[in-house]
Amino acid sequence: MANQSVGQVLKSYVFWTYERGSIHYDVMVTLILIFMFLSPHLLDFKDRPVETVALHASEVLVKEAGTSGTSSRFMFQIRSDEMGNATSDAEVKAAILRAVEPISGEVTLEHYEPVKDAQGKVIAYDAWVLR
Repeated sequence: MANQSVGQVLKSYVFWTYERGSIHYDVMVTLILIFMFLSPHLLDFKDRPVETVALHASEVLVKEAGTSGTSSRFMFQIRSDEMGNATSDAEVKAAILRAVEPISGEVTLEHYEPVKDAQGKVIAYDAWVLR
């Protein structure tokens, strides 16, 4: 081992020729583990969650959003296609309730927020309701 040149050692590392349990093998495994666990914190891989929107107009996504007192809170995501031509606040609220109540029964709409695509077009509404 002492007679190996730096080039031979590097070649052996690249082609992973060391036996399991040797010091060089342990060094390679340690370097790989360090990279796996530290790189997400040190490098920005630009990996971000993608906003999920229901694929079909008739689909409604439902997520549990905790509780408020004795009531359960849910977040529903309704595609804007399902909303019809609702433009005013009252029309949007009524359209949300029309989409949500067949699924969950009678609910109280707390608030809603539009979900926009990259061009700023409203593609869905996130609605928080109490049941």
